Amino acid sequence: MEPLDLIQAMNAEDAKVAAAVESTLPEVARAVQEIAARLRRGGRLVYAGAGTSGRLGVLDASECPPTFNTSPEMVVGLIAGGREALTTSIEDAEDSTEAGRGDVQRLKVTEADTVVGITASGRTPYVLGAVAYAREQGALTVALVCNKRTPLTKVAEITIAPIVGPEVISGSTRLKAGTAQKMVLNMLSTGAMVLLGKTYGNLMVDVRPQNSKLRRRAVRMVRHVTGLDEQSAENLLREAGDVKTAIVAGRTGLKPAEARVRLAQHGGIVRSALGPQDEADMVQGEPSPPMGNESLQQ
Repeated sequence: MEPLDLIQAMNAEDAKVAAAVESTLPEVARAVQEIAARLRRGGRLVYAGAGTSGRLGVLDASECPPTFNTSPEMVVGLIAGGREALTTSIEDAEDSTEAGRGDVQRLKVTEADTVVGITASGRTPYVLGAVAYAREQGALTVALVCNKRTPLTKVAEITIAPIVGPEVISGSTRLKAGTAQKMVLNMLSTGAMVLLGKTYGNLMVDVRPQNSKLRRRAVRMVRHVTGLDEQSAENLLREAGDVKTAIVAGRTGLKPAEARVRLAQHGGIVRSALGPQDEADMVQGEPSPPMGNESLQQ
């Protein structure tokens, strides 16, 4: 095949992924609701996978602290073979059921936790061991697979199975299957964090501004929601220490310390802390966050 023909063939296959994921949305929504309920009780979201599936779980877990200001212990990624397997292929690591059980056992999972087993085939021993042990401990268990009627679906309580069909390179599940898994993992973590109040509108107001890009974005969010000029927003953010507190202070006229107390009283949910006035503003269209404002992505 000519290069363009090859890429067109891959693209045509990739176009099927979104539809496959769409067919699983009721199960994804159920998982999101259950995960959020457990996180509210102090539980954890744990991903367990091998190879590409494991790396995708670790990736999603590692992005939660900077995006949603979570602790590293709140969302955890386990991969067969450990840290070395993130950058080096250790294919036989996935063959040990006991290794999967042992990794989850070391986390001391309880009924407050959720363990998501990620495996395209649904047969990976490492993942089967991890999910089976978690189920024994009373944790919520979720299977993210790309096959029907797999051994893992018999173990997990919730099955999310986007059936993407054969890969353009037969058996290379880093392609469509990996893309589908990434999409679902985005939904699981993001959906749960939204339910926990980690966003305001479509703004990630719990972002941890640890670099210049994120600091600029934090100031823009405060400006946008409060209507302050840039310097005032920057000063307020510096005094408040975080975006949520700055927004509540800027919208209510409270001092940052008072705004922080009000936020705590409302579970850290900005809209709830702002109260009836915020609901009125949302109805009138001002100054609620826009949907899809690209300037906030800079």
